[in-house]
Amino acid sequence: MIEYIYKDMLSMVRYLPYSLAVGLPAAVVCLLAARLWRGKEGGVKGKYVPVAVFAVYLTVMLTITFLSRESGTRRGIMDLELFSTWGINDRNNAFVVENILLFIPYGFACPWVFRRARNLFCCTLIGAVTSLGIESLQLLTRRGYFQIDDILTNTLGTILGFLIYWLWRGVCRIFRGTPAEDKREDL
Repeated sequence: MIEYIYKDMLSMVRYLPYSLAVGLPAAVVCLLAARLWRGKEGGVKGKYVPVAVFAVYLTVMLTITFLSRESGTRRGIMDLELFSTWGINDRNNAFVVENILLFIPYGFACPWVFRRARNLFCCTLIGAVTSLGIESLQLLTRRGYFQIDDILTNTLGTILGFLIYWLWRGVCRIFRGTPAEDKREDL
């Protein structure tokens, strides 16, 4: 299973330059939009890195979930059976783990950027809705299969990312007193 995960991650590296070429301008647009939304004085003080990281990550995630596949290569299959992919073989088990890994950065970045996502329920809901959106678009564009297991594993990845964020935030509090982001304007 580890071998499949390693090979799949290596195959996705070839899409990284494209993701960055789109993600960096997207980050600039997001920062400008946030600045306009909050007004010139509110700006996005101290949010440049989180917003940029989040924008770049979103482009990487969308590239992996859509552009790494040929349009129409899937038949619009819906798998609504829970836990239907785990335990069949190492290849499917690798897909399950990869779906969890894909959303860990999402679960970390959401609360880093958005104050409202600093609640486990809210962040989990955002991850589940995002995953549902991706699965639905994959079904419509036939660039992937709609699988309940994917929504579940992506949501689990969001929760793990959220827990890592809170661990990181606790470490920041220990070493700096209060995390810098608590003092910043939020989006």
